[in-house]
Amino acid sequence: MDPSTITLYVVSKSMDSSGANFYQRLHAIDPATGNEKPGSPESIAATFPGTGDGASTDTFSPRQQNQRPGLVFANGNVYVAWSSHEDWPPYYGWIVGYSYNGSSFTQTAALNVTPNVQWGGIWMGGGAPAVDSNGRLYLLTGNGGFDANSGSAPNNDYGDSFLQLTSSLGITSWFTPSDQLADDQHDQDFGSGGAAIVLNLASGSPQHLVVGGGKDGTLYLLNGDTMGGYGDGNALQYFALAQGSGMYSTGAFWSNTLYVAPSNSALLAYSFSTATNLFTTSPSSQSAASYGFPGMSPSVSASGAGSNGIVWGLDNSQYCTPSSPGCGPAVLHAYDATNLATELWNSSMVAGDAAGNAVKFTVPTVANGKVYVGTRGNNTGGAYGSTTLSGELDVYGLKPN
Repeated sequence: MDPSTITLYVVSKSMDSSGANFYQRLHAIDPATGNEKPGSPESIAATFPGTGDGASTDTFSPRQQNQRPGLVFANGNVYVAWSSHEDWPPYYGWIVGYSYNGSSFTQTAALNVTPNVQWGGIWMGGGAPAVDSNGRLYLLTGNGGFDANSGSAPNNDYGDSFLQLTSSLGITSWFTPSDQLADDQHDQDFGSGGAAIVLNLASGSPQHLVVGGGKDGTLYLLNGDTMGGYGDGNALQYFALAQGSGMYSTGAFWSNTLYVAPSNSALLAYSFSTATNLFTTSPSSQSAASYGFPGMSPSVSASGAGSNGIVWGLDNSQYCTPSSPGCGPAVLHAYDATNLATELWNSSMVAGDAAGNAVKFTVPTVANGKVYVGTRGNNTGGAYGSTTLSGELDVYGLKPN
């Protein structure tokens, strides 16, 4: 959302009745009415120099590309990124920027992160690219070819990498883990987890720190100003999370503590030292509950910078699609942010508090003194309308005394 103009941006995907033509459109919506604003929607189209399509230019495919990560509004632009539908080629990692002046859209930039080799999708467990105080964007890419450390062209393919981008989507810095090739060969997407700004430091070097990780369960802390290039030795810090637990989510940072919930793991808290700019690699606390696949992205509410912190997390493990172990309600949990072993409440304690059925990758939103949870209602994985309630927004707040 653009808070200055109160404009909500969303992307839709559709096809015509013949099933032959596909469309993706960027919408500018007035959230007060739900109506399209003037000049909306805009059909999404893009090209980028590369040989992946078999010639000298790659063309965005509205059929093949899946708009999985969250949108981000920064630098006066809305940025939209794409990955694949179940790794079905051909696809690329695209990110495109648009500006909107109240009456029309203008495409400001487009980037294909694997223009010569395909793949390299941007999905990040549904998380949006992060933005630092200088307006630079950070994102992670998934399985795909990598040649950025080559001394000769092509050397602009960034599969399984962490990228820093300018507002015009130029790649100004990058980091690629030492096991990039193994990640690509064994479906261990480095980009399965989201990027998160850890700290915008007031002075000194570095001034920005970023953190992220993927399916192999290794968390990387990087210098956001100079990300280091190829190899784990260029990271400020990296360490394994819970044994056998991959990252499919975005962490939350509050009061010098990082909260992460890998797949099939407890919610974990890692203390951050402002003296060393490093994490303590053993959790300072963890939840008693474990979160199945895909883990969860926590949200934090607090009275201020360091008081009354509550970490909110959704157990979406029963998300009702064929790959899910079952179908059931999302469960909202609330933890004491200073000690995750203290669970304050969860929505399964009282039958009347139960949410609708779970949706994979959903994140609790804290606003207006309430917590908002998007669910599939009583839909059990079938088509829209196959049950009496195909979607439901559940709102949690303080109950009367």
